[in-house]
Amino acid sequence: MNNAWIARRSLLGGAGLLLASPLGAQAQTAKPRVAIQTSHGVIVVELEDKKAPITSANFLRYVDKKKFDGGSFYRASRARGAPEKGSIQGGPSYRTRRFAPIAHESTRLTGIRHKAGTISMARNEPGSATADFFICASPMAYLDARPGAPGDNQGFAAFGTVVKGMDVVRKILASKTDGVPQNPSMKGQMINPPVAMVSVRRV
Repeated sequence: MNNAWIARRSLLGGAGLLLASPLGAQAQTAKPRVAIQTSHGVIVVELEDKKAPITSANFLRYVDKKKFDGGSFYRASRARGAPEKGSIQGGPSYRTRRFAPIAHESTRLTGIRHKAGTISMARNEPGSATADFFICASPMAYLDARPGAPGDNQGFAAFGTVVKGMDVVRKILASKTDGVPQNPSMKGQMINPPVAMVSVRRV
């Protein structure tokens, strides 16, 4: 048996082991993760880039361009009578130039629900979301799409979940909120001072 044939067979066998290995499979299926370094600690989110591709790609575009650096968590919306429940909202600095708004990916289409730890896009009307987002500190099913309900029933575009740092989310939610509201509906929700986003990077 010649040496060239043996070498070729060994090389093919090695390649087969690599393709079949759990590490190779993991590399192909791994979801993107992003670390949000805040002045209160680190929050790591895992994005559902297959279920919510438009929203995930938009978020990563801001991350890769470092547009969240120097931004903040500026709003803590707490449930009345249950201050440990609610959500925190953040985004880039107001001086940061935003990309164009993205199409709305409804929870009805993605199947991603607003549970504790869910990260989702802030918006006005559907299709107006740019960079600002919020993280749920508790289940918030009323933020999901509600087909058949009156008015704007499309909900918000959830696109991932916190995999590390829910203690940081809860700490931010408990922040002092006597800042100047952007509109009457935000009265008592503006974090003062805002919690800084030091850096936001893929991990």
